[in-house]
Amino acid sequence: MKGPESTCLIGQVYVNNHMTKSKGLHPRNIHNQRYDFDALIESSSGLSEFVFTNQYGDKTIDFSNPNSVLALNSALLSHFYQIESWSIPQGRLCPPIPGRADYIHYLADLLDLTKPQKGLDIGTGTGCIYPIIGASVYGFKFVATDIDSKSIESSRKIINSNPQLKDQIELRLQKSPANIFKNTIQGKEKFDFTICNPPFHSSLKAASKGTERKRKNLIKNKQKKGHDTNQIKEGLNFGGKNAELWCPGGELKFIGNMITESILYQNQIKLFTTLLSKKEHLKKLYQLLKNAGAKDVSTIQMHHGQKVSHILVWKFH
Repeated sequence: MKGPESTCLIGQVYVNNHMTKSKGLHPRNIHNQRYDFDALIESSSGLSEFVFTNQYGDKTIDFSNPNSVLALNSALLSHFYQIESWSIPQGRLCPPIPGRADYIHYLADLLDLTKPQKGLDIGTGTGCIYPIIGASVYGFKFVATDIDSKSIESSRKIINSNPQLKDQIELRLQKSPANIFKNTIQGKEKFDFTICNPPFHSSLKAASKGTERKRKNLIKNKQKKGHDTNQIKEGLNFGGKNAELWCPGGELKFIGNMITESILYQNQIKLFTTLLSKKEHLKKLYQLLKNAGAKDVSTIQMHHGQKVSHILVWKFH
């Protein structure tokens, strides 16, 4: 399991040494540069009402406004991925496109791109972002799953509105929240990889605290710059409902369950991967993987500004 400039070792972290200096994104990530708002508006005119010139003379949007972020995402998907119709229900998690694309590019480094690739997206959400980017950039085919019927319904609207996605992405409702692979994989169906952004928090209370902490930090930063913060104080949220943000035991429990189930599907899935937010969970997860009999385990670091996240990767054969 080797990608360009990488070494995969049991329990070790591999960091791509050729990431760009600007944002730390993958070298193939087309979002490495600053947003060209004029070009984005040309692709998606709805973005124009949210773009303004800041005190430094740069065009930008208010990233604390969910409507602004939604319009930006729609423009990015239209301009770079030829997705002409994309939206998510109000109040749902609005994924940052550059970071989602990074996961896809690092995953591609681990795959044999000379052959067709089929992936399983666990928890695709309302926006179906990973399959959209994977299908658009690399031609990957996906089975995208979720335990929320409204997420499946929203993703289906997106796929039906973009004909080029219909043969690339199949949606399946996971009717058993306690399971991950079971009930979504059909018979002896095989996949080349899995991709997943698990719920981060362990409870609704923890998720609410996390949202409030983000809001306070955003207010503090805006106040330093002399910006109006009333809109944030009045309750603009960062999006996300229930299963998108939390599950019992948080990401550690979720990924632990994934590892346990992966034993049963080791002959049907070549490469298991999942996003991991907390580095301190790695030690426990490495031990679980060792106990499960995984033969090749690695962690890929992704740098997005000051934020560092990880992709946990394992396989059995």
